[in-house]
Amino acid sequence: MTGSGDGPARRVAEDALAWVTAHRDRFLLGDDALAADGRVDRSWKPLGELAQVCATVTRHTAPADPLHDRAAALLDFAWRQTAKGELFLGLHRLEPFATYPLEVYAAFASAGLRHPRYEAAAAVVGRTRGWRLTEQEPTRRLGVLHAERRAGIRRPGEGPPAARHTWLGGLPEPWTFERSAGYALTHVVFHLTDWGRSADALPADLRAYLAAWLPAWLDTCLEAGMWDLACELLAVAATVPHPADDPLFTEGWQRVRTAQRPSGALPEEEGTPPDPAPGPPGSRSGPDGTDAATAERYFAGHYHSTLMAAFAAVLTAVRPTGPPAAPVRPHGGQGVPA
Repeated sequence: MTGSGDGPARRVAEDALAWVTAHRDRFLLGDDALAADGRVDRSWKPLGELAQVCATVTRHTAPADPLHDRAAALLDFAWRQTAKGELFLGLHRLEPFATYPLEVYAAFASAGLRHPRYEAAAAVVGRTRGWRLTEQEPTRRLGVLHAERRAGIRRPGEGPPAARHTWLGGLPEPWTFERSAGYALTHVVFHLTDWGRSADALPADLRAYLAAWLPAWLDTCLEAGMWDLACELLAVAATVPHPADDPLFTEGWQRVRTAQRPSGALPEEEGTPPDPAPGPPGSRSGPDGTDAATAERYFAGHYHSTLMAAFAAVLTAVRPTGPPAAPVRPHGGQGVPA
């Protein structure tokens, strides 16, 4: 993470990864990881998000950087949770047409952590018409296509057309932006740019559209205390060329830093209860009687936004700088102001 100095983004990243490290046991896969009725959103999804963020941090930081060391340790922890990829093969045998194992595996594959036997098995199913014709909403389909490419499964010619069926790909009227559209557009950008690795892969008209309207959308989310979505938008903004002193970064990161808890956690939204008192080592409840269910709810309301804060902060440090892209006209609307 070069060129970041001691600014608010750097401090956000440091404290965020410190909190994640202190709570890494919350990412453990339980005994039900392969159960047919297992809760994927509370097991595999958080682990995959941890892996994706740490893969990005390690890629964009120098080996001597403490952030790199911390992220690498967390990535190794997450990979060991999957038995170094063996559990993906087990999931594939149980649910051969489920997409989430491939999507989670893709995060590890992006960091060079691979399981050849799982990739071979997934490729067999990926060649079937049943897999290719599974009906999915456009942003999810784009994510699955991206996961396939990371795992070596190729579908020639499906990338850009899939993006054009998403909310962002249609260049909608900017005033139609709302929460679900915000999360959809951020993930379209993440998939198209390989989670910030290839900013140039974002089509020029989408870059121009985002350069024009991200400031207004980001300000709206920051004003509303929507910290999770604000961090995702900051990550998107880091893929769009801006002047180095653009207030989109400086003011936005100051507000995120102010919202960050003393522990390093960032709540998903304003109004979340304060940090619970820490429990003894290995405990899943606090010494003040905080029960395990309350502690679990606290984690669920903070882990994703905290990971996204670290992710966006690292991308901000290596963002492309320069003038905004040329204006572009949204479909059916007025020209985007320069």
